[in-house]
Amino acid sequence: MDSLETVKTVDIIYDDVSYCVPVDRTVLSALEEVGIHFIRSVGCRGGVCGACTILYRVGSDYTLKAALMCQEMVQDGMSILPLPFFPQRKQPHRLDLPESETPDYRVLNHYPEVNGCIMCGECTRLCPMGIDVMGYVGMVKRGDLRGASEESFTCVQCQACALRCPAQISQPNAAMMARRYHARYQAPQAEHLSKAIERIESKAFDAGFRRLRRLDEDELRALYQRREREPTDAHPGTWLPEDRSML
Repeated sequence: MDSLETVKTVDIIYDDVSYCVPVDRTVLSALEEVGIHFIRSVGCRGGVCGACTILYRVGSDYTLKAALMCQEMVQDGMSILPLPFFPQRKQPHRLDLPESETPDYRVLNHYPEVNGCIMCGECTRLCPMGIDVMGYVGMVKRGDLRGASEESFTCVQCQACALRCPAQISQPNAAMMARRYHARYQAPQAEHLSKAIERIESKAFDAGFRRLRRLDEDELRALYQRREREPTDAHPGTWLPEDRSML
């Protein structure tokens, strides 16, 4: 690996400490190269889990931005604040629904603060996934759980929108509840899932799981390393492994 003396570097500030880091790196990889060992604030490293949320400004630009450390490239003059946790309001709920109550009313009843949205657009502006957060909040208000579910589907629960919301809305949690109730009561059930449930209930997979339980740790690790992997260029929903015994 090239040393910092032989590669171009930029200066950044992370958590109020200055670092000289290599260019052409994500924030996460650059900080790790200069010796930061992350115990938390790191998860999938693929832009899916939302664990490595940051807020940042660049140089004299007044604009506050949000991103994921594993996706955002370093820029000279970045001042970065990690956001490992933000205390959103999370309403416990069960999917059981009395006959007198509709799914859209239940979601709105649990998160009535969505009615206080002032449509400032700050949530949408900050979202690192490019989601129209303000849009799906409006859909929840109107009882459009399908629309809210589709618009919020790629949410990674990074919390940036909730952090800056002047109405104190927990947008990701409201959206998650909308997706759950839409899937339970409104969306048509997927035929392949019904078949999978039937196979599970018929104990079709029990023999395979018994084989796995008999493996020791080294055998299980070797089996995992040899697993078939979906090609990166495969069209979504088209690839299947050759071994379909557990499908």
